[in-house]
Amino acid sequence: MFVIFGNPVNHSKSPLMHNYFFKKYGINECYGRYLLENGEEIIEKFKELNIKGANVTVPHKEWAFKLADEVRGIAKEIGAVNTLVKEGDKVIGYNTDALGFLEAIREFDYKKALIIGAGGTAKAISLVLKADIVNRSENRLKSFKNKNTFTWNNLDTFDYDLIINTTSAGLNDDNLPMPEDLLEKLFKNAKYAVDVIYKETPFLKLAKKFNLKTKDGLDMLVYQGILAMELFLDKKLNKKEVAKIYFEVLKLDKIF
Repeated sequence: MFVIFGNPVNHSKSPLMHNYFFKKYGINECYGRYLLENGEEIIEKFKELNIKGANVTVPHKEWAFKLADEVRGIAKEIGAVNTLVKEGDKVIGYNTDALGFLEAIREFDYKKALIIGAGGTAKAISLVLKADIVNRSENRLKSFKNKNTFTWNNLDTFDYDLIINTTSAGLNDDNLPMPEDLLEKLFKNAKYAVDVIYKETPFLKLAKKFNLKTKDGLDMLVYQGILAMELFLDKKLNKKEVAKIYFEVLKLDKIF
């Protein structure tokens, strides 16, 4: 049994994607959703459910990092965990977001990037991508060392060609991730807009009005999911083959 922990979590397509993979490969496992309201309980719930592995989505990635019995790989530098795996009596934390995101934007020819938000996903992406960070409040920006950081009030440069939204704005509402006048200034100079949420958000809709090439979070979801599945099964997968399976079921989901 595997699950995804989050709040909200009912929107997650991870169960659809991973269960379809299990069926295609004849693997006798299942994957579900778990609405976790209190992030401090994440490891306790993991052990209580007696599961083999879990993905972690907003807003619990930093709690997973703090509370995992051990954290490995790039997650140690990011300070956020999106994948938990049972190993003996321990729960081990990893992060597959960063490399999954890089794969998703491989086709984009950009020189200067700006990340909106300062949570776990922003930390992951900023570690593997040269980018500036902008966030509503200054407090969370302190953890972004050796990065140019701004708040809404002191953002004074708008010459970015790639704008990335890592906030939850637009997930279950019609909100933009930052004030509309600032976004419009950014979009006037940009070429690409990417949202880690896997649907057309108000952020992406506004970007399209400025004729930007846009991408939602589906590609990142797929590629981070493949890396997580390798950890769940403790073996290397044919990433190209598995990606085809994941995209196949996601396209079917869009149709129906």
